[in-house]
Amino acid sequence: MGTIRLTTAQALVKFLDNQYLNVDGVETKFVKGIFAIFGHGNVLGLGQALEQDSGDLVVHQGRNEQGMAHAAIGFAKQSLRRQIIACTSSVGPGAANMITAAATATANRIPLLLLPGDVFATRQPDPVLQQIEQSHDLSISTNDAFRAVSKYWDRVSRPEQLMTACINALRVLTDPAETGAVTIALPQDVQGEAWDFPEYFFQKRVHRLDRRLPTAAQLEDALSLIARKHKPLIIVGGGLKYSDAGAALLKFAERFNIPFAETQAGKGTIVSDHPLNVGGVGETGCLAANLLAKEADLVIGIGTRYTDFTTASKWIFQNPEVNYLNINVSNFDSYKLDAVQLLADAREGLTALESGLKGFENHWGGQVEQAQSKLLKETQRVYSATYNTDDFIPEIADHIDREALFAEFESLTQSVLTQSSVLGTLNEQLPKDAVIVAAAGSLPGDLQRMWRTKDYNSYHVEYGYSCMGYEVNAALGVKLAQPQREVYVMVGDGSFMMLHSELVTSIQEGAKINVVLLDNMTNGCINNLQMEHGMDSFTTEFRFRNPEGGKLDGGFVPVDFAAIAGGYGCKTYRITTLAQLEAALIDAQKQTVSVLFDIKVLPKTMIHKYFSWWHVGVAQTSTSERTQEVADNLNVHIEQARKY
Repeated sequence: MGTIRLTTAQALVKFLDNQYLNVDGVETKFVKGIFAIFGHGNVLGLGQALEQDSGDLVVHQGRNEQGMAHAAIGFAKQSLRRQIIACTSSVGPGAANMITAAATATANRIPLLLLPGDVFATRQPDPVLQQIEQSHDLSISTNDAFRAVSKYWDRVSRPEQLMTACINALRVLTDPAETGAVTIALPQDVQGEAWDFPEYFFQKRVHRLDRRLPTAAQLEDALSLIARKHKPLIIVGGGLKYSDAGAALLKFAERFNIPFAETQAGKGTIVSDHPLNVGGVGETGCLAANLLAKEADLVIGIGTRYTDFTTASKWIFQNPEVNYLNINVSNFDSYKLDAVQLLADAREGLTALESGLKGFENHWGGQVEQAQSKLLKETQRVYSATYNTDDFIPEIADHIDREALFAEFESLTQSVLTQSSVLGTLNEQLPKDAVIVAAAGSLPGDLQRMWRTKDYNSYHVEYGYSCMGYEVNAALGVKLAQPQREVYVMVGDGSFMMLHSELVTSIQEGAKINVVLLDNMTNGCINNLQMEHGMDSFTTEFRFRNPEGGKLDGGFVPVDFAAIAGGYGCKTYRITTLAQLEAALIDAQKQTVSVLFDIKVLPKTMIHKYFSWWHVGVAQTSTSERTQEVADNLNVHIEQARKY
């Protein structure tokens, strides 16, 4: 048996450079590269290894550890989980910054390999710079915090431990049922320690995507259930998209005329104009899907984990005879809602159902077409919503003093643009193959309700963790995954200020992204939520501290976002009218550097929900009559909703 003497870090790099994924006979290099921010905890170990010989791995320089890890998630998600970029950070704060991204990856079932530096295994210099000392347990470091948000976690305290750690890491990263964040903590002294590694550890490894076939018994149960139902509704989850099962879905749905609705992760698998595509479903669902959801007697969930937004806190499916059929590679997800389980790859499961189903009678009649027609009319209505001073009522017509609010906003910005009309213009003007990216605030809801997808894999919304600050950074990852497509980030002012570090990296890499920033000087989504549930506006608008009373209810805090982006080297546009937006969109397509549209939009002009409910933690006792009324209404809905 031959050996190669390498440091632990050198061996890790060599191993990662030899991993491949085979999907349906197509072989892809699985680890495309590494995002790195070097500090004392990784620069002399993993940094040295990458400098000496990075193989075919492309090394990218991040600006913020969370930001670069979100870029890696965006890359993997847009690549349909078939290729990844690993991330390395120093110890302590650098590692801690990646915890949020690890949670984002795990919640969304996206492969993310994290390689944080760690404290000395020998403990000789302890406490080393950036080390936390827990007096009750000296083995604990910052990296232990990753345990809660990782699908696999390991610490390489000796060089020879690297081998089993790496094998298990790749096992999880390439498993569609178990994938998520994988963390391998690397003590900085061990990174530089040399050992004689067996040559076979560095052999080319080809991991195969598991297209799990349904068992005969489960298939029989599923077919029997569908055959006795008459108004089924399919829920298209992210698992269907990652399985590349769109063609199988259409074959099944079209043959039996079954409508399908979309989760955030599933949207974009089939274009919106398909006559059976009834759009987003649930709390942020659209008019069409939510109308049909009320009547469905069977919900066929494909590759979905049934978040509370998909089910409207288990309330939206109101037919007393409703049953559930779950097609999923994850046994955990397949059991949800007491469903009949079809533990299988989405494509294989749908293919088996389509060939095996006999005697099904569809009773939807013209309801699907009617719902689609209502949705298109509603889409046109909200996309055409424009401000006028006489009788304008925004979509969110809560108890805020909107006359004063709008007057203040207009005086500061000279804009009365509505958010929904901006989205309508974008939906009409963007290139057909453009990819849009969003994650948090009101925009994901607006997009799921009304955005009309026109191309495959063109809708990229992270709504499993709904992480503010994902958007701009993930867009860089999307662009690295598909450089031939224009990428448009839909982001609010709150999320942009939370984190946009890799906008600078996009300039560095020559990877153009288009940042569409809708500034309403407010965390608008949460402002709407609090006011809808009995509160007044409290610390959700971006306002100066008022010397009279000492609260944050003074005037708005204006921010020139175009100036910020311009300082980074972006091409920028200040937008206060739709005509300016249309002209800027045309000009932006001619640019080769990243672009930012600073668009001022009136608060409260996002899109309202349709026939949905969300279980939130309303105060059950309050001095406010309004809050008490909301609590009473909440309890009525809780009684109507499924209990688990």
